[in-house]
Amino acid sequence: MHAADDSTLPWRIVDGGATVTVRLTPRGGRNSIDGPSEMSDGRKVLLARVCNAPEDGAANAALLKLLAKCAGVPASAAVIVSGHTSRIKIVRLTGDGADIAGALAAAAGAGGKNS
Repeated sequence: MHAADDSTLPWRIVDGGATVTVRLTPRGGRNSIDGPSEMSDGRKVLLARVCNAPEDGAANAALLKLLAKCAGVPASAAVIVSGHTSRIKIVRLTGDGADIAGALAAAAGAGGKNS
């Protein structure tokens, strides 16, 4: 099994890119990826925080910009698939799935990579 398809990771390689499950903390004091975590229900998530408040989509936009930068793709390649108004979101990143997964692993391992 490819490491990026490991069920212990919060991202999956899909056709045309990757999806990542994120737990977002708005008004988090900084824009950063804080690493992988496990929710109480067993779901794997990537912890992320942004400075922006969750008003008028500002926190979501900051999250997409942060994830795109960490994944090495343009901001336009990041889209929220579900969870627009929730802390738990699924984000699709378009590009080479293996490259995206590797970049996310590096960012998650860095634990606190800032934008």
